Amino acid sequence: MKHTVSLKQNHEFRRLYNKGNCAASPFIAVYCRKNHRQVSRLGLTTGVKLGHAVVRNRVRRRLREIYRTNEHRLAPGWDIVVVARVKAVYSRYDELERSFIKLCGKLGLLEEKGNV
Repeated sequence: MKHTVSLKQNHEFRRLYNKGNCAASPFIAVYCRKNHRQVSRLGLTTGVKLGHAVVRNRVRRRLREIYRTNEHRLAPGWDIVVVARVKAVYSRYDELERSFIKLCGKLGLLEEKGNV
């Protein structure tokens, strides 16, 4: 992940939940907020409802990989939290990726490329 660091502090997650913008699909919910830095910060949340630790870690790995492979399309300088929903456990990788990109577009996280 080139221009991304991890969000780890509980108060940072809570600030995003309370003051950030949100978009949701049946698979994931994405919260975002400008952070006025050169880098973006990513947080992943998988609740106990998803299953035991192995299942939650697998969903977390898939979401992190989706973010990593699409990072070049995202504008830097955002705090982003991705919350996995129960359907994310049973969904295919391409469904999750499509959902993530669609939600990022809705929130204005995708970087605009100039038409040259």
